[in-house]
Amino acid sequence: MNKKVLAIDFGASSGRAVIGDFDGEKITLTEIHRFSNDPVILGKTMYWDVLRLFHEIKQSLIKSKAYGEIESVAIDTWGVDFGLLDKDGRLLENPVHYRDSRTAGMMEESFKLIDKDRFYGITGNQFMEINTAFQLLSLVKNRPELLERADKLVLMPDLFNYFLSGEIHAEQSIASTTQLFDQKSRKWSEEVIDALGIKRSLMPDIIKSGTIAGTLSEEICEELDMKPVKIIAVCGHDTQSALAACPAAEKDFAFLSCGTWSLLGTELDEPVIDENSSRLNVTNELGCEGKTSFLKNIIGLWLIQESRRQWIREGKEYSYAELEIMAKEAKPFKCFVDPDAPEFTPAGNIPERIRKYCERTGQEIPESTGEIMRCIYESLALKYRSAIGQLEECTGRKFETLYMFGGGTKDRFLSELAANACGIKVSSGPAEATSLGNIAVQLMADGTISGLGEARKIVRRSEKISIFEPEDAEAWNQAYKRFKEVTAYA
Repeated sequence: MNKKVLAIDFGASSGRAVIGDFDGEKITLTEIHRFSNDPVILGKTMYWDVLRLFHEIKQSLIKSKAYGEIESVAIDTWGVDFGLLDKDGRLLENPVHYRDSRTAGMMEESFKLIDKDRFYGITGNQFMEINTAFQLLSLVKNRPELLERADKLVLMPDLFNYFLSGEIHAEQSIASTTQLFDQKSRKWSEEVIDALGIKRSLMPDIIKSGTIAGTLSEEICEELDMKPVKIIAVCGHDTQSALAACPAAEKDFAFLSCGTWSLLGTELDEPVIDENSSRLNVTNELGCEGKTSFLKNIIGLWLIQESRRQWIREGKEYSYAELEIMAKEAKPFKCFVDPDAPEFTPAGNIPERIRKYCERTGQEIPESTGEIMRCIYESLALKYRSAIGQLEECTGRKFETLYMFGGGTKDRFLSELAANACGIKVSSGPAEATSLGNIAVQLMADGTISGLGEARKIVRRSEKISIFEPEDAEAWNQAYKRFKEVTAYA
């Protein structure tokens, strides 16, 4: 057996195309194209450069021809964002970035239209201003003429699938990120949609993960000189694609998908939507084979990425490896921040915001680059401990291993600190989990792989996994006590 498929994975800051070659035992990955994903600010609006990104998809397809015939292609992306199509299928404007300021105050506005507890009870989603529901509410209130012209809302992975095939769908994992989706019925919530003043016809039909969503259109086949290939709607939300490649063998496990965002959760057969999960603002999303991901969205490596951009603006061209070394050399446990504090969400001078946070909370103020980095690393690790405690409280489970995967696992220091802070074993890898999961679901779609359990066995055979055991328990227990005090005070 030898099957080749193409996975195109869009993160919030970069994208890549990977050929997956399956020989019946292992999946071999070959990265064939990598590109940046840079938002564009025009006027006061932050957009995704979607036409450029589609150009990169075409470049990926062209480059794939050098590796032999591929059987299918699939795309995964970040969550919540969307494009609007008119009745003739034309894109009305570039999709707006979730970090755009248009959602400011919209979450609170929504609670005037639908009871907050009822809202969570239906959608099971963590309340975050970036969510699709609040982006749409901003349009209802401030740009109703745009919604009048719109015929369909198409979420980002489905939008790229539409550009490739002409078919419009909403894959269920990406639909479940919107706060417009009923987690129990697994359909769009007409109650929420009506309450927010959104027309029902805007929402496309929902399809399951692993569905053949179309074939490469005749126009693109002619343009790129390619044969028609299947377009597979894998888990369109990149977190759920990554989770499909989690190397866990046990049923009860905690996972951390580690990239620009840190998504820390566990996998369940059914959603958990109750008083506890509402109070702790835990989210439910649909994943592979209809499993529920019960998780917390935590600001992740964004803090490091945006700090590095600030230092570059100041003329300090640090590599990520250099920043990691400086963090290791800095004094431990000097100061902490809550990574999810609202001032850290927008782009800008993160190091200065960290200093102000520490000053406001009566801590030592980090001055050097290494001290800032150490603060970020330790704060993230301690936030993971807090999130694991919340998951255990909601599910009654006790986790012995945290499975970390995604690009953040290339940074061994973060995996080491996560083991120490959480006091449990950390299994770190695969770094390319999103591409692996995308590829595995494509192979599941045509029956080559029998299901999720077999896919994870194949990942364990295919990838090298690093193990980190916890150390310095007492020092980290004391640090966690201070972290809780500081973040509660802030």
